[in-house]
Amino acid sequence: MRQTFTIRMVLFGLMLVLGLGQIKAQGSADYTGGLKVKLNEDGSKYFRLITWHQMWATTSQMGGTDAPDMSLNFTLRRSRFLMFSQINKRFLILTHFGLNSLTPATMGALSASNDRDPNPTPGRGYNGSFFMHDAWVDYTVIPGKLNLGGGLHYWNGVSRLTNQSTLNFMTLDAPLTNWFSLGTSDQFARHLGFFAKGKLGRLDYRFGLNDATNRSLFAGAADPARNFTLYGNPSKPGGGLITQGYVNYQFWDQESNLLPYFVGTYLGTKKVFNIGAGFFNHPEATTTYRNDTDSTTAVVGTNAARSFGVDAFLDMPIGQGGSNGALTAYAVYYNHNWGENYSGGLRFAGTGTAFYGKLGYLLPKFSEKLRVQPYVATTIASLDAWKQKGLDNTTATDIKIGANFFLDGHHSKVTLEYYMSNAYAPGGGIGVTTQAPRDDMAGMLRMQLMIYL
Repeated sequence: MRQTFTIRMVLFGLMLVLGLGQIKAQGSADYTGGLKVKLNEDGSKYFRLITWHQMWATTSQMGGTDAPDMSLNFTLRRSRFLMFSQINKRFLILTHFGLNSLTPATMGALSASNDRDPNPTPGRGYNGSFFMHDAWVDYTVIPGKLNLGGGLHYWNGVSRLTNQSTLNFMTLDAPLTNWFSLGTSDQFARHLGFFAKGKLGRLDYRFGLNDATNRSLFAGAADPARNFTLYGNPSKPGGGLITQGYVNYQFWDQESNLLPYFVGTYLGTKKVFNIGAGFFNHPEATTTYRNDTDSTTAVVGTNAARSFGVDAFLDMPIGQGGSNGALTAYAVYYNHNWGENYSGGLRFAGTGTAFYGKLGYLLPKFSEKLRVQPYVATTIASLDAWKQKGLDNTTATDIKIGANFFLDGHHSKVTLEYYMSNAYAPGGGIGVTTQAPRDDMAGMLRMQLMIYL
């Protein structure tokens, strides 16, 4: 039954791709500068609008004897609106808002006050998670070399993937290991603070000084037999300051740093090879506890939340001309130390190490209406908390195998992906919470429709 369902899902996706291929798509050929309104003749004064929607169809949890029968589920994964403007080259203002992961479970009435449930479940209803993503200003100090700015911003540290754009993923979505602080010190991978960014020759850099969210103790596994760490510090309720930064050396073509969002794949339009490194440091961010035999809980000490990453990115055309293929490859290594046995936040976020790699190949052009890019990606993570529990398996592994069907570049595409993992919640989905590794692999088939203008 499960195999039949999977085959039907694949056939449905392929039929949809072929059907959409007959539609004259709007996008890269006619996109030029996008939805850009010029305020003077040469276009130096302007405002630009970007909007995008990503619609998913996924199967439910597969794998394991305790998994339910498969079913088809729909999610509006992202619906966003972004605007930025420059009246002159000395300053820029950016506003970005929208929602994430709207499902039948998170849909609500017109407002919270109209919700018919007198005791609504937290997180349910209220029309999804619609909120401000970015709101920041940027001042040019030394043109091309130094800009300073502040607000709710996305100029992040640690890795390229931590600054990844959601408009041009090569895989269907991010691995989530890249946004390791999400749900702890930030608002959906954004912090409130100030940043500096620029270029020194081929060296591209960004640094931030931010204020952590004022949250109570959050996340972590309270193990009565061992020391455990929670995010938060009762003696420091204000959260405290965070420093972070990322630098990368761009050997070939230079990438724009007007905005913080790194491109996932250029589809052969640029020749890029970068190596980078970055950090994240939040002093006294977590608290380590011990549960004594008399059931009393004692504070062992506080810890800095420190993360470090190194990565490399390659994107290059194969052959000459726009009809040939293109290769995209990326690899990143993360090292996190957030306190003894800390395990919390998003998937595989905790004290330990993680590796993520992806490889994709854009096939040579064979049609005026369709281009295809198969890819493979993997995440391998090991947390100290898993090792301390004496699990048989202390390595979590994600594997993604898929393909992008570009109807007009990233502006109009369909993605099909099969996602396997040995870290999943039985009876649920391959979710975002940190799950300890299991002996078997669970699988999920996902399809995404996306258009951005």
